[in-house]
Amino acid sequence: MSLNIQSISPAKLVRGEEAWFKSIEIITKLTKRPLLIGRSRETRVLRTSFKNDLLLKGIQPKSFELVHDCCELDIQNAYKFSKKNNCDGIIAAGGGKVLDAGKLIADLLDINCITVPLSASTCAGWTALSNIYTTDGKFIKDVAIKKCPDLLIFDHNIVRTAPPRTLASGIADAVAKWYESSLTSMTSQEGFVQQAVQMARVLRDQLFINGYKAYKDPLSSSWETVAEGCALTAGIIGGLGGAQCRTAAAHPIHNGLTQLAYKDKPLHGELVGFGLLVQLYLEDKNSDSQLPKQAKLQLIDFLSQLNLPVSIESISLEDETSNELYKACKFACKDDSDIHKLPFPIHEKDLLEAILSYQSMPSTTIRLK
Repeated sequence: MSLNIQSISPAKLVRGEEAWFKSIEIITKLTKRPLLIGRSRETRVLRTSFKNDLLLKGIQPKSFELVHDCCELDIQNAYKFSKKNNCDGIIAAGGGKVLDAGKLIADLLDINCITVPLSASTCAGWTALSNIYTTDGKFIKDVAIKKCPDLLIFDHNIVRTAPPRTLASGIADAVAKWYESSLTSMTSQEGFVQQAVQMARVLRDQLFINGYKAYKDPLSSSWETVAEGCALTAGIIGGLGGAQCRTAAAHPIHNGLTQLAYKDKPLHGELVGFGLLVQLYLEDKNSDSQLPKQAKLQLIDFLSQLNLPVSIESISLEDETSNELYKACKFACKDDSDIHKLPFPIHEKDLLEAILSYQSMPSTTIRLK
């Protein structure tokens, strides 16, 4: 076996009710002058309360608001601001792109990183990876960083207040772990990889069983299972399984679709979920098995329950023409794309045909019995 160096998990995780308040003593040991970063106006009040809580404990945070997504311009500006103010840690509070930005800034400065997810929309608070976008949200690349966060705070009280749409998006992103990793790990005999894949299967089953109830009732026990599965367990799977247990087609399709313009910008998991349907279509077309077709139909019903996109029309593109979609397919099928981890060859024309197959599908909500 060749040598593997993996960043599997945050050094410390605090989860549950009032996790933020119970973490402040830990924060005092990690940083005295943190850069507190966030982005959206909707979470500004929450970040202000975090700052006040820290001040009461003698911690002197400096606030910085990202202007765009996790992009090079914002990273550079935050880096300079942090250096100017002698910050000795990062506290990133927000959605996936804020968390990605915080991890990358901390990595560049070689200082401690604390992630505080404000929704369960992705597992970005867990991982040693950051996705980089342009200032207008087009995916560029992912960057491996030296370590997972030093502390992840998953406060149920806070995450429960996030819009239900963010949880639905997180569910789609987390469900994709099984469908992608089960393909990319097919030839691996490595124990960690196989264990991670089985964890992804269990997570998928839990999300299928509990997902709709969690989406409808954030006070239910199902919500805890699902929210932690999306924000935490999904991160464990990628950390434990490594590169062989991450993406196949669903995420590269997401990356391609971010290159296009939208009337209403979709969330990360919304595009990943749609990309997963396209992946299953491709599997069905390139296999003699009935399993991909059955999985696709099951997934269409499940995603529809959560009001997630199951057709091109439902992802709100400004231009749905073949020429425009071809741009996304070309990006998704770049030579270095993970889409080529599929067990069959894939070209942009194949992908375009698969995406177009969903143009006439219903996007109305379907309830499972």
